[in-house]
Amino acid sequence: MFRRSFALLLALVLITTAFTNSPEQITDPTFCGIRNTCFKEEERITYTVYYTVIGIYINAGTAVFTTKLEKLNDKPVYHVVGTGVTHPSYDWLYRVRDRYESYIDTTTMQPLRFVRNVDEGGHKLYQLYDFNKATNIATTTKGEYAVPDCVQDVMSSIYYARNIDFSRFKPGDKIPFTMFLDYENFNLFIRYQGKETIKTRYGTFRTIKFSPLLVKGTIFEGGEKMTVWVTDDANHIPVRIESPIVVGKVKVDMMSYANLRYPLNSFVRLR
Repeated sequence: MFRRSFALLLALVLITTAFTNSPEQITDPTFCGIRNTCFKEEERITYTVYYTVIGIYINAGTAVFTTKLEKLNDKPVYHVVGTGVTHPSYDWLYRVRDRYESYIDTTTMQPLRFVRNVDEGGHKLYQLYDFNKATNIATTTKGEYAVPDCVQDVMSSIYYARNIDFSRFKPGDKIPFTMFLDYENFNLFIRYQGKETIKTRYGTFRTIKFSPLLVKGTIFEGGEKMTVWVTDDANHIPVRIESPIVVGKVKVDMMSYANLRYPLNSFVRLR
């Protein structure tokens, strides 16, 4: 569970570790049929991961997310990559060298392939999922698994979520989707919290705020204690994520960006 939780954090999939059991929510049109209007190829966003205990923040690691336009089996796809590394000064406590990849159909925003290649605390793991959308079967390194319609993987869910039209929702509304991870299907949701202007390590932004309902695990506390802020503009890039953990707190701040699809109109001023 520690490995899964830390990996989800670095992948910003902190917005996806929640559970709901309503079958109506699994097929909610919010997460079926979204078109990409938020990002373009060659986008690059860098984050700093901070860990704090007794009020002291430690710069623990860096996460980088990139997009490219490629082809997979003659289909145009967005090849999105997320990498997470701890800094050398933090490696003695828990060394992380993670790489997550998703190949997303440009038309449907559904994943066609997912690759997970991680090295966390000396534990190495490689996973490959190929999604057959015609049969709803995920072929993996451990065998075949049935998956529901509109299923997402750990990386594609981030870019899918960025394309949500939050104007459709009011504070308190839940936005559901389904994710396949570690050979399991998870029925998930995020709760829209409204809008807020926040000051990050980069600067001040007008943002859209939401929270996942976290499953209690080895490092994350249960409940809706994690908060995510994304820019209140057409890009919807995450600029801050905060969550308490069993000991201390984790904060992730956006520190640099390149090749955004639109001007960053939510940006108010530098720090």
